Amino acid sequence: MFETWWYTLPIAVQDGLIAVALFIPIAIIGVTCLWGYRVTPLVIGLLRKHFSMSLTFMLLIACSVAISIGLVAQERGLREGTARAADKFDLIVAANGSEITAMLAAVYLQPTALPLINGEIYQKIENHPLVELATPLAFGDSWEERRIVGTTGVFVAHMSTPLAAGSVFSQMNEAVVGANVPLDVGDKFAPTHGDGAEYEAHNDHDFTYEITGKMIRTGSPWDDAILVPIESVWDLHAMPIGHGPDWDGKLGGPFDPAHFSGTPAILVRAEALWANYSLQSEFNTAQTMAFFPGNVLAQLHALMGDIRQVMQVLAITTQILVAVAVLAGISMLSRILAKRMALLRALGAPRRFIFGVTWSFATVLTALGASAGMIFGVAATTALSNVLTAQTGILIETGVRWPEVHLVLAFVSIVTLLSLFPAYLASSRNLLDDLRS
Repeated sequence: MFETWWYTLPIAVQDGLIAVALFIPIAIIGVTCLWGYRVTPLVIGLLRKHFSMSLTFMLLIACSVAISIGLVAQERGLREGTARAADKFDLIVAANGSEITAMLAAVYLQPTALPLINGEIYQKIENHPLVELATPLAFGDSWEERRIVGTTGVFVAHMSTPLAAGSVFSQMNEAVVGANVPLDVGDKFAPTHGDGAEYEAHNDHDFTYEITGKMIRTGSPWDDAILVPIESVWDLHAMPIGHGPDWDGKLGGPFDPAHFSGTPAILVRAEALWANYSLQSEFNTAQTMAFFPGNVLAQLHALMGDIRQVMQVLAITTQILVAVAVLAGISMLSRILAKRMALLRALGAPRRFIFGVTWSFATVLTALGASAGMIFGVAATTALSNVLTAQTGILIETGVRWPEVHLVLAFVSIVTLLSLFPAYLASSRNLLDDLRS
């Protein structure tokens, strides 16, 4: 019955209730230990008196929490970013080989040599009654290390409707650029053969493109891509341009199979979801493979999930060791403060007051360290995400969400409970022995 009720609640409500449940032990222990006493001035005095030691403990806790938060947030940001980058790619058809390799090339624009699909197969896919969109993707050229992709105007419209500026190419020497490409409508550039690693040293193509449009930001590697007519890519490499002698000059399909120079990947889309699965089954042949990038990503994310679990175990182990070190330090500090606490007891302070002061001191150190760790973790993850975004072109966004809040509250709650032990040791010391010392 509880499970049925629980799963009827919105996700945000579930997360909020989990956070409340994790905070309840802290509140209960705090009220029980401190009821009727004002320990705040004394705890602040202890923090000031032993500032360097307190700061050391807080930094240890902060580092431990930051590692855990960074792991959770970075993995989630990478998973969401890669999934978002593949949103526009429903079904990919490529020559038989590795689905992961084909996906990295077609979706994430990683330089990879792929075998080509011939014109007969492309025509069969293009003319299939369930296919709403079929467009070839051809690679091989670049400009200042930005990938040039030969495709059709239909693909440009699929990736960016409307365009941020200008219009889709309509001539062989025209191009549309991604949002991050430092070219504007009207600019011209010359393509380089290959991935462009040595683009400053040579220019293999005596050809110039003119920018006619710029796409909206997609948060994917396509923001750094340059899209050109696939006919121009074939023509630059001295290959048939996909149309017969009676070609009227209109770019894009339908293509003539006899003059189709081949494409390493085809983006396919159907109107209905069931139709995509039907096409995937039909296009898995002896010559071609059809796959959903989302399914391939799910397999990669599952692998990342296994690695994340291992890293989380290491992070939790680190937190436990840090918590033990902090509690041991609190126990040592209580011995250093034994004479002062004995004087308080001699002046009439009950054992529960000493218990509350020691427990509060440990809890404050833990809470401050955990809060700093959350800030450090988010800052480090944001910086790393920016670096990964710049290197991969995949927009990776991070921030504090409920999993991070739950992680911090769970850590503080457990350490708060464990802090009862050094607090008990401090309050149960022999008064006369401490006074004599």
